[in-house]
Order: sequence, then C-alpha cells, then structure tokens
Amino acid sequence: MGNNKELSPDQREELIRTLKARFEENMNRHNGLEWAKVQSRVLGMDLESSGEKLWSLNEMERTGGEPDVVGHDKNTGEYIFQDCSAESPKGRRSVCYDREALESRKEYKPENNAIDMAAAMGIELLTEEQYRELSRVLGRNIDTKTSSWVKTPSGIRKLGGALFCDHRYDHVFVYHNGAESYYAARGFRGSLRV
Repeated sequence: MGNNKELSPDQREELIRTLKARFEENMNRHNGLEWAKVQSRVLGMDLESSGEKLWSLNEMERTGGEPDVVGHDKNTGEYIFQDCSAESPKGRRSVCYDREALESRKEYKPENNAIDMAAAMGIELLTEEQYRELSRVLGRNIDTKTSSWVKTPSGIRKLGGALFCDHRYDHVFVYHNGAESYYAARGFRGSLRV
C-alpha cells in the first residue's frame, strides 16, 4: 500500500487474537453475533481495505480504546467497532477539538486535536447519541473520571464551542467548552465500520 497503514503478519495475528478474546469475554455487547463472521468480514475484504481497517483497529487498541463490536448494520453487512474502555482512551487525551481551535491558541498549544487525530487513525468521533448508546450497550458508566469530545453540530462549532460527554451521578451529561480548550482528562472515543 505504501502509506504505512499496514500491520506485519505478527501484528495482525496478535490484534485478531486480542479482538477475539474481548469479543468472547463481552457477549452482552453483541448478542446474536458470531466471532467467525466478524473475523471473516474483517479478513475477507480485499487486501488493501482489510489492511487499512485492521490498522485503524490497531490504532484504537494501541491508544487505549479497547475496541469491540457493538453493532451490525444488516443493510451494508458492516460490523461497528467502538472504543469500549472504561475511561477516555489514554493515548488520545490532552487534545483540543479541531485544527481551527488548535491554530487559534496563542500559547500552551496541545500537541494535537481530536478531529485530525481521528481522521489520521481512520475512525470517526462518536456523536452524542452514539455515546449514550455505547453506555447502554456496555451496561456500565464510562468516563466517570474523564470526558470525551463528541461530534459537535456545525452551528455550535461556528460560534467557537464544542461538546463533550461524561458520566456523573449515574447519568450521561453533555457539556460545552471552547473548542480550543484541552485537559489531561479529556480525550475522544471513536467508531469504525468494518
């Protein structure tokens, strides 16, 4: 492929082993789905598509997201992987919302931003609705000590804001902040369709 979005055979094998173990340990997240069909879909695509999707899943794993299957789109046949870690993935924290926000900072700029980082990984930020659904699917609260940027409606973003979610008091809260803000405990969760 030439774009460095490839895994070695050993990395592929290790990732598939990790994903399979997580899938089998958390059947409540994907009732009625079978790992053999998921694996066949992931590895059965053409080599280039399969390689890039596996690379994206590996990036989710490498940055602490603990990706797992949380749904299946019957119309397209795609499986939906999302970050299922208890807290916002550690390798994706301390980022502002997007490039515009990053460039607007005069000093103390973070190293990256959530939108560009997700795009580089080949994943999408969760929406508020996906965030709420993920919490329901997992059957537990997420981000009880951290928070996660979520896709922000363009009207809010045009005014300089961005949205993030967390869990407090056994409830999902959606908040706003200046898009240029960043905190050690705020990252983002992603979604990937395979």
